[in-house]
Amino acid sequence: MSHAAGQPSSPPFDLIWAPWRMEYILGPREGGCFLCAAAAGSGEDERDLVLERRERCFSIFNRYPYNNGHLLVAPRAHKGDLAALSEEELVDVVRLTRDTQQLLARALAPHGFNIGLNLGTCAGAGVPGHLHVHIVPRWNGDTNFMPVLGGAKVIVQSLEALYRVLRGQLAAQAGG
Repeated sequence: MSHAAGQPSSPPFDLIWAPWRMEYILGPREGGCFLCAAAAGSGEDERDLVLERRERCFSIFNRYPYNNGHLLVAPRAHKGDLAALSEEELVDVVRLTRDTQQLLARALAPHGFNIGLNLGTCAGAGVPGHLHVHIVPRWNGDTNFMPVLGGAKVIVQSLEALYRVLRGQLAAQAGG
């Protein structure tokens, strides 16, 4: 790889561009934490894209996904760091993360996953005060040229359509 004179060489990895995230980063904030609002529940889980609720945590679709099926798992309580979670909250978040990853694996058959946390604004957290785990399904060759050249991200399925698929799988899994 060649570099312009005086420019530092790039690290030994490719950059991932996510220009569609600017809508979220620069967009207006509608008072308060969206994860706390989702945890409190409006009675409209489908509208709010809350996939599953458990005693201490819940899963929700990322409205600005990096890829099809990008979900978040968060504790119900507004806590910004792993050390702030009780043992029960920590276990529940990890279990729901595991179960959500398995649900996505069955429903979408991805080739792999990125699963992780961004703790703090400098680490990329869009909601730094409310810890959440990102679960991002990945497919071989899923990064394409559209975001860079076309200014567009190709997401092959609407959030609402995938919500219905995953809720159906959860219902079937629960026997109802």
